[in-house]
Amino acid sequence: MSQPLARRRILLVIGGGIAAYKSLDLIRRLRERGASVCPVLTAGAQEFVTPLAAAALAGERAHTDLFDRANEAEIGHIKLARQADAVVVAPATADLMARMAGGHAPDLACTILMATTLPILIAPAMNVQMWAHPATKRNLATLQGDGVRVVGPNAGAMAEPESGPGRMAEPVEIAEAVARMLDESQGERPGLGFLAGRAAPQEARPLEGRRVLVTSGPTHEPIDPVRYLANRSSGRQGHAIAEAAARAGAVVTLVSGPVTLPDPAGVAVVRVETAREMLTAVEAALPADIAIFAAAVADWRPESEATTKKIKKDGSGPAPLALAENPDILATIAHRSEGRPGLVVGFAAETDSVIDHARAKIARKGCDLIVANDVSAEGAVMGGADNTVHLIGRDGAVESWPKAAKDEVARRLVARFGEMVAGS
Repeated sequence: MSQPLARRRILLVIGGGIAAYKSLDLIRRLRERGASVCPVLTAGAQEFVTPLAAAALAGERAHTDLFDRANEAEIGHIKLARQADAVVVAPATADLMARMAGGHAPDLACTILMATTLPILIAPAMNVQMWAHPATKRNLATLQGDGVRVVGPNAGAMAEPESGPGRMAEPVEIAEAVARMLDESQGERPGLGFLAGRAAPQEARPLEGRRVLVTSGPTHEPIDPVRYLANRSSGRQGHAIAEAAARAGAVVTLVSGPVTLPDPAGVAVVRVETAREMLTAVEAALPADIAIFAAAVADWRPESEATTKKIKKDGSGPAPLALAENPDILATIAHRSEGRPGLVVGFAAETDSVIDHARAKIARKGCDLIVANDVSAEGAVMGGADNTVHLIGRDGAVESWPKAAKDEVARRLVARFGEMVAGS
């Protein structure tokens, strides 16, 4: 395995949630990528994992106590806050995020986080209702505004019998996010602390302080444990829009279907598989000022899923596949009577009569703008690096843009969205 974190030192703050057990594996994943790891456990973390286990995996002492006489004789928390390349908080519980956002320092972990000038990455993990709570959303927005990077959470089963967004990102995902964060931090001025990773001051930030929700990628609708219904969406355009919105100053939540793309810088990513999971994650991410639905959501799913065994051929021909309609995420949000985003943008991937179908879609869905593109063989957009888009407004007016790289399309779209919400 390559070592993208060679000679890097990571200060790992382990929060007090059941996902703390994953942090032990995270130590191993960071070390196999070349990093040295210094564990810091909160009191809550020690209810789930022991300092001895963390120390054994890290190969060095785990720190727990702000009032450690031996360590604090030399103001140890300040040394810990300085002598590393990055700070990772995993799991970042709702309580720990609240303390970080409020600037509280009641223990060693929070004191380090207040004293550090290093890039910070958090991996949230909590119950789905706690993740959806307005207080958590406010705290997340504050942390992102301060330049804290976010990876996850993912959607899926919880420790309790619930499912939805709130699972901590997998250790491999977190390790990869750390490497990306440090790569992107190269060349930035030292001592920026929470500002590390924010766009340069001279860059235009038309969405400063706005909350933006973006969906991206395909959905996978399982038929059995090894097969699913899906489409060819790569997620490139949606991910590019999320990153462009973050660079424009927005606090961005990206709800992503299964893709092979890296997380956009400065964006909170919620990973989902199915259309129903995507709707749950979208609703949990509200309120938002702008909602951009770039995901290619499967219209249909198998009516029943063989959850334990692969469907086998029995020689009698193909088995019929009964389908059920998936929720219409765009229409659901666009027609909300309460909490509707100020600007709702849909995407229309069409193979023929692109403008006509897009006009019909905006009337049917109730959104404010449709971004349409041609994904026929001639259009060659799905999965490609370039895009040709047509903007259709509620009045049916069409604005066609020339073919451009998806990153450039994203930048122009975000600038347009900024114009549309200016003054609102």
